Amino acid sequence: MNTHVIDCLRRSGVAFGTWPLTLVAFGLALCGGAATAAAEPSAVPAQARVMTALELHDLYRDKTWQWSDGAGRFQEEGRIFRAWSGNGANASWAEGRWTLTNDGQLCLRAVWHSPGGSSPKKTCFRHKLHDGTVYQKKEPSGAWYVFKHAAPDKDDEYVKLVEQDTVSAKVMAYRPVAQEMTTPKTVPLPTPAPVGAQ
Repeated sequence: MNTHVIDCLRRSGVAFGTWPLTLVAFGLALCGGAATAAAEPSAVPAQARVMTALELHDLYRDKTWQWSDGAGRFQEEGRIFRAWSGNGANASWAEGRWTLTNDGQLCLRAVWHSPGGSSPKKTCFRHKLHDGTVYQKKEPSGAWYVFKHAAPDKDDEYVKLVEQDTVSAKVMAYRPVAQEMTTPKTVPLPTPAPVGAQ
């Protein structure tokens, strides 16, 4: 693991001894673990401008961002963000929202669930555009890199954004397992009060 990724995880509040491995894996994906392997830091031209919320919406809506050990889905309706990471005993899943701003920012706010518990997480990316090339960096201190070249490039991180929803079914399958693991079997669930009771 390179020092850029370790520093990014630490700035995000990751304590390696306390977080489940799947959440660390998610952090790796969002801290550029996949991106830094394929994309080198790049200088952003001075003429580049921040992308608008509409441009970001067109880039991400109803797309799945594939990672090495998981994926995140940007659902258009309700701006729902769902993700999964890991498999088997290391599986985790998340649900939350994705938000956009007119200063080029995409944020993912989600609660991650794993057999070890739940944890809220917020991850943001900044975007700039110049002559059809999209630059991206993880906030607050990631390095800028080319996310999408003006002329298609097979090594762009952008090619990992696909239309197929490979996330929702997996999250729905993981959800009952995680809830079963975190709900004590000896404590009865609350029952609703009778109609008319105060």
